[in-house]
Amino acid sequence: MPAATQRPIGVFDSGVGGLSVLRALRAELPHERFVYLADSAHAPYGERGDAYVAERTHAIAGHLQRTHGIKALVVACNTATAAAIHEVRARHPGLPLVGVEPALKPALALTRTGRVGVIGTRGTLASAKFQRLQASLQGAVEFVVQPCDGLAHAIERSTADTHPDDPATAEIRALCARYTAALGRFGTAPGEIDTLVLGCTHYIFAEDALRTHTGPQVRLVETGEPVARQTRRLLEAAGTLTAADGPATATATATASLFTTGALPLLQAAAHRWLQLPASACAMVEVPREAA
Repeated sequence: MPAATQRPIGVFDSGVGGLSVLRALRAELPHERFVYLADSAHAPYGERGDAYVAERTHAIAGHLQRTHGIKALVVACNTATAAAIHEVRARHPGLPLVGVEPALKPALALTRTGRVGVIGTRGTLASAKFQRLQASLQGAVEFVVQPCDGLAHAIERSTADTHPDDPATAEIRALCARYTAALGRFGTAPGEIDTLVLGCTHYIFAEDALRTHTGPQVRLVETGEPVARQTRRLLEAAGTLTAADGPATATATATASLFTTGALPLLQAAAHRWLQLPASACAMVEVPREAA
């Protein structure tokens, strides 16, 4: 196995939404190698039960350790973080681990009207972890919470075709219209929502559709950059951060290997569209259930 500093960082999500986190990680940590796994064959996590999501999370964490010898794991999925991160941490005590959660605390610092919208999957917003986070901050601001059934799945399906008349793209526009309307008025006047928390890593890829309804003055808050900074801090603390003057990596492709349990063309299209990575960076993989 290569030296600890040269081992890759594992990143996974239920699908391609975690590519938004991978994009931020690659910007923050340009000398690191990454292995990304999209569990698209079992998506969407946000509409499944906690036990199912926890089982998939454990299987993928184990696969990334055994197969790729990862030096850290980023759980780039709000639902998986809420359902299983404490169990993953207990099972892999020596593995630096970073999860994601809806960015309520950053939103608290940004809002001026005191009214913050939160969108996410039903699984994330109904989780005990999110409920505790929201309760710890309630009173400082008013959080208006809206589950967005179907939005992450529509974003997944839209990656291979960006034509405005594509059915998935049309569905994204319709869902964004429905869910922003349910939240209430957006704007910077008293009583209006001036900050919108994107509580699913997929949602930043629907930014244009959301902006149509929020307007340009509303802040959209996502978690990629804070997660990337926390990953850097953990690697520095563990002494496994790759040095800037270490061996040069020849190509961008060599710094990121992407895998999917689902349709390969979908991941290839998303990788090209959002990370400018070639199809050759992507491959299919099977990640079976872990033995009991």
